[in-house]
Amino acid sequence: MGIPAVLVLPLLLLGISGLLFIYQEVSKLWSKSAVQHKVVVITDAVSALGKECARVFHTGGARLVLCGKNWERLQSLYGALISAAGPSKTFIPKLVLLDLSDISCIQDVAKEVLDCYGCVDVLINNASMKVKGPAHKISLELDRKIMDANYFGPITLTKALLPDMISRRTGQIVLVNNIQGKIGIPFRTAYAAAKHAALGFFDCLRAEVEEYDVIVSTVSPSFIRSYQVHPGQGNWEASIWKFFFRRLTYGVHPADVAEEVLRTVRRKKQEVFLANPIPKAAVYLRTFFPEVFFAVVACGVKEKLNVPEEG
Repeated sequence: MGIPAVLVLPLLLLGISGLLFIYQEVSKLWSKSAVQHKVVVITDAVSALGKECARVFHTGGARLVLCGKNWERLQSLYGALISAAGPSKTFIPKLVLLDLSDISCIQDVAKEVLDCYGCVDVLINNASMKVKGPAHKISLELDRKIMDANYFGPITLTKALLPDMISRRTGQIVLVNNIQGKIGIPFRTAYAAAKHAALGFFDCLRAEVEEYDVIVSTVSPSFIRSYQVHPGQGNWEASIWKFFFRRLTYGVHPADVAEEVLRTVRRKKQEVFLANPIPKAAVYLRTFFPEVFFAVVACGVKEKLNVPEEG
């Protein structure tokens, strides 16, 4: 007896879903096996994304170097990783105090890592500092601090570890950037400027080190949301700006970004833009129809400025 026609489509969809699920699980296992025994350095490992990156690379059997500027939070992460993964398949992470805004200490940290493991296979530049406010109210001192943390810090650490990768003719550098490295968003002048600069540096570096078989990758999510999904309600909830960039998407979950970073390392991707449809549309709008993009942004700014502040 044949299958009724009414059941063909549901069964077909079920079969496709099953194949996709199997593919995703196999891809995850393959990604983790690709980093086994690799020395992986993660900056700002105590952030939401840093913790997720530490988790996926640790369970994949990487030899982790976890960097952060808070020792207690590093120790807490260390304990969580050790208790969650079997010691027979993983390595004990190395903890390193590192504040990327303090450029003077980065060379010593790089030497400490190289002295410990002898090499670095993957460097994940994840550290980031944010600031929000009108450009004329952000001091130059704060501008410099943001630039140190988001630009000079990552490139200084990269330059310190790069000669070893070049001499061994292997290695991968991953910059976790942001949508604001591609488009400028109002009230984020210092942050967006640093992200644009970092993206430009690593785009240039990619071409320079290709002949040495060193891979340079950039992963640019839109907004990395916190573990709490529910956003707060503000007075300007209905503004065009918030609708355009925030209302239909509250960003990408840190766990999803971490899995994408792992896939990027395995597949040696050069550039990944990880975002929901609205931010992606904004990037394309900025590229192909800049006048429309600027008009939408300006309209949103005017609406925000006309709304009285809470409190």
